[in-house]
Amino acid sequence: MPTYAETQADPDILRAFNAAVVEEFRANRGRVRGPFADSNVVLLTMTGAKSGLRRQTPLEYFTVDGRMLILGTRGGAPQNPAWVHNLRANPAGHVEIGTSSYNVVAREITGKERDVLYARIAELCPRVAGYPKPDRVIPLFELHRT
Repeated sequence: MPTYAETQADPDILRAFNAAVVEEFRANRGRVRGPFADSNVVLLTMTGAKSGLRRQTPLEYFTVDGRMLILGTRGGAPQNPAWVHNLRANPAGHVEIGTSSYNVVAREITGKERDVLYARIAELCPRVAGYPKPDRVIPLFELHRT
């Protein structure tokens, strides 16, 4: 499996990595190895902002006060992951968690509420607190079941 840095440097490697994670997720009832091994993983399907095509990405999610939250960290990279742009343009999506799947709508959380929830996530997952600090605010979304 490629390193995270390799996936960020080459879009083809990232697509292949994500496809392998999706395949493993579905074959193992939502469990995966590698960088997602000890994480809660969701497969998020959304509409591409420019293409209008269906896009799918595996993401780590966090549960805070019963809310499903996802972060656009991209490992602390200076730019947002593509899925952030897609959700901002088209907040309706579909998730798979374990063997369950359902439709969602994403809401970007900003300001003080975002800062409080980000701090809670960092407490739950110290790895998040250790990400490099990019020159951007890391986007935070809540996924609401519809």
